[in-house]
Amino acid sequence: MHQKLRYPKWVYPSFLLVMLGHSYSSSRHITVDPPHNLKIVDPGFLGHLNLQWQPPLTLGTLKHCTVQYELRYRNVDSEDWETIITKKLNYEDGFDLNQGVEAKIQTLLTGHCTNGSDVHSKWIQTSFWIPLQGEPETKIQEMQCINYNWKSLHCTWKPGEKIPRGANYNLYYWYKGLDHAVQCADYIESNGRHVGCQFPSMELAEYQDFNICVNGSSLALPLRASYFSFQLQNIVKPSPPEQLNLTQRNPEELHLEWKPPEGPVPSHCLTYEVQFQEDDASWVLGCQS
Repeated sequence: MHQKLRYPKWVYPSFLLVMLGHSYSSSRHITVDPPHNLKIVDPGFLGHLNLQWQPPLTLGTLKHCTVQYELRYRNVDSEDWETIITKKLNYEDGFDLNQGVEAKIQTLLTGHCTNGSDVHSKWIQTSFWIPLQGEPETKIQEMQCINYNWKSLHCTWKPGEKIPRGANYNLYYWYKGLDHAVQCADYIESNGRHVGCQFPSMELAEYQDFNICVNGSSLALPLRASYFSFQLQNIVKPSPPEQLNLTQRNPEELHLEWKPPEGPVPSHCLTYEVQFQEDDASWVLGCQS
């Protein structure tokens, strides 16, 4: 079992002071080494990484203690750490591979052998970066993915500013349940170049991270890869409302009615935006409901 904790930035100093105080008082009787061989493993799932470590080298005299591990990790551009307390020797989570990943871990002892105090080891840490290939100007631009009416997922993009002649892009995707990343089988093309992908039914991928990588190559040089992660239910574009009925109740009041669109999107998940236009004027937002 894992316990996932989040701390606002202002909490960390006082929390660390408390930990250090416990370590000092307990270290008169017992100390513990940190875990070793902390590493971040990329199984090829386009951002879903596995953090692994080994127990402390010396635990022989601590058999009656409860040994846990405090793991912290984040993308390098994030100010906040994700924190996990676990007895296991690995943990998995999703990361943005457009950025590096860093992690640190320490051993945590509790139980009768520590006289009710928590004993913490020193931290060990590691980092992980996807090897960068290709110039930044060769990566795709303006990636957009839409799940139309919860039935059909389309992703489109624009080529990079400095894509070489003859180069093309490839899209790969992964979600839990797939053994490996899968390449798009139905590309959208423009002028002989891939500019999008139409996906098959993705019901099994709902309510979990859906990871995408768009990379490519040419005879001249490789293209810079781009990584994306989202959940399908969050990018649904429903069909428009049906059976619009506009009536004039009096000279100063119009009444508009409609019915929810047919399809798999539950009606309680829908909100509506109404705009109106008078003569040749611009469209004006009337209301949202």
